[in-house]
Amino acid sequence: MKKVICFTAVALLLVSTLVGCQKGNRAVATDGSTSMSKVIGTLGEVFESNTGITVTYNATGSGAGIQAVEEGRCDIGLSSRGLKDSEKAKGLEETVLALDGIAIIVNSQNSIKDLTLDTVSKVYTGEIKNWNEVGGSEGEIVLIGREAGSGTRDGFESITDTKDKCVYRQELTSTGDVITTVASNPNAIGYASLASVKETVKALSINGITPSEETVKDGSYVVQRPFVLVTKKGTPLSENAQKFFDYITSKEASEVISRSGAVPIK
Repeated sequence: MKKVICFTAVALLLVSTLVGCQKGNRAVATDGSTSMSKVIGTLGEVFESNTGITVTYNATGSGAGIQAVEEGRCDIGLSSRGLKDSEKAKGLEETVLALDGIAIIVNSQNSIKDLTLDTVSKVYTGEIKNWNEVGGSEGEIVLIGREAGSGTRDGFESITDTKDKCVYRQELTSTGDVITTVASNPNAIGYASLASVKETVKALSINGITPSEETVKDGSYVVQRPFVLVTKKGTPLSENAQKFFDYITSKEASEVISRSGAVPIK
């Protein structure tokens, strides 16, 4: 009997220790904006290397990330747009992590280098249909955009005043898909997070201003939006999630954010 009691006590102690270790090493779950993948990925790598705490990232889009926080399915939501009043009314709150330019991108073979914001609006609403109408070669403009609920789409349509007016040929579910599609079609135009733009496409200047960290920071590049962290008011973060939140919103994280292509707030 004594042996059984002793064994049971040891087993319980072992289980208790394992549970304690799991709680102490609990991964930080983030969910949301595909545009923030590079920024959060880089911040997560640095944080993990310094603390040993894993940060997971679920690229579902801004709307889904906001909903995940509301339903308690992740620690920190990621949104590439500010919260709406209706979302704030549900007890959600936002913390602006950084600013990001929304690059208007075309195929690298396209001769166009600059468009006005008004021209971009007319292109996406179908008023301008051919590249030769804006000084380019003959070719029907193929409009590529993001799916409904995307923070990038919301930001783009708000800035260009084209909400519910765009005549997309394709509505894609990630920043990477937009870039890949534009890179493969000489007549395509799209929009994507400046932090994610690759050499496979060309980012246009808008109103004569090239998108860059400097022009986003000084406000001269007008097609820009915030990268936002979403949490639930009155619901404390886990110990590890709070550590990650404190790190990425600190001045020390600014260099990492900048290296990721976004513009740090601090």
